[in-house]
Amino acid sequence: MNLQFNQNLVNEYKSQSQKIRVMSENWAVNNLFCPCCGNEKLIKLPNNYPVADLKCDCCNAVFELKSKQGNIGNKINDGAYDTMIERIESNSHPELFILQYSIKLSVTDLMLIPKFFFIPSIIEKRKPLSINARRAGWIGCNILYQDIPEQGKIKIIENGNENRIDDIVNQYEKIKKLQNRSLKNRGWLFDVMNCVNSIQSKEFTLKDIYNYIDYFKIRHIENNNIEAKIRQQLQFLRDKGFIEFVGRGHYKKFEN
Repeated sequence: MNLQFNQNLVNEYKSQSQKIRVMSENWAVNNLFCPCCGNEKLIKLPNNYPVADLKCDCCNAVFELKSKQGNIGNKINDGAYDTMIERIESNSHPELFILQYSIKLSVTDLMLIPKFFFIPSIIEKRKPLSINARRAGWIGCNILYQDIPEQGKIKIIENGNENRIDDIVNQYEKIKKLQNRSLKNRGWLFDVMNCVNSIQSKEFTLKDIYNYIDYFKIRHIENNNIEAKIRQQLQFLRDKGFIEFVGRGHYKKFEN
């Protein structure tokens, strides 16, 4: 995999954002495989295609590509808030590639966030644009990257090193077990996953998760039976092979 952008493609462009878009999309078409099925090639979609940039002609998965120099940070700027929420609720959101590149215009990191990890609670509404803006009143959104469980961040390239295709496809297949849950249930599930992930030790107890009760009260103010809901999500994670129940309220994490 060649990690360097082709700068010869953008000699006629003046906008830096346009240059990055052209170079990153060209890089993806020439280097990326489909992490959903392992197909060795992705095709570029027309520029006027809504939302998505790339497609796998084997499994028909569609992908959006976002590129950023340096660290991702806690939030990722995205498009219109209402459109984003509509896509999530209709299950039409694309898989998301997040590409990081260096000042020398070479790819340093690349990850995939599967579409079923997008839920309304990770989307932050931005303030409307001012009346003096060209799109006055337009409301954009941010993806709250820090709220996405680590299991939903499939690392394809890390610090310039490529991970094995088989490992990536297997990881996608494993977490795909979570996609059939309703948006509401996924919200609960991902919050429990984040709490489990935040526990430093490989083994943890039910009491360890109950220590996050206040967090769940803020996230799910309509629920009055939080402890039972937590146990339900832990049972689901156990059944899907993400954690192991070792008895008497004790659990063990599996490697992602």
